[in-house]
Amino acid sequence: MAGRRIDDIYLYTRETWGQDQAELYIRGLFQRFEDIAARRVAWRAVPAELDVQGFYCRYQRHYIYWRLLSDGAVGIVTILHERMHQMDHFRQDASN
Repeated sequence: MAGRRIDDIYLYTRETWGQDQAELYIRGLFQRFEDIAARRVAWRAVPAELDVQGFYCRYQRHYIYWRLLSDGAVGIVTILHERMHQMDHFRQDASN
């Protein structure tokens, strides 16, 4: 699911602000993934009452949601724009 979201973000950004901005935004997004994996970014747990285990942080206009995998690695679940209904989309993407 996260891969599809990245594609959508890239295409929208390229259409709206051009190729250079799209590439810059996606590079920044991947840098944030690296920062998450290296534990260099502040994050919050998804609220327990939502019955979905995971964490999230913000990157510019998007929220990145992930889980810690059994081997300790980070698994990106989804990336959602700040205007999306966050928890409903997260639940849906987490179940896939």
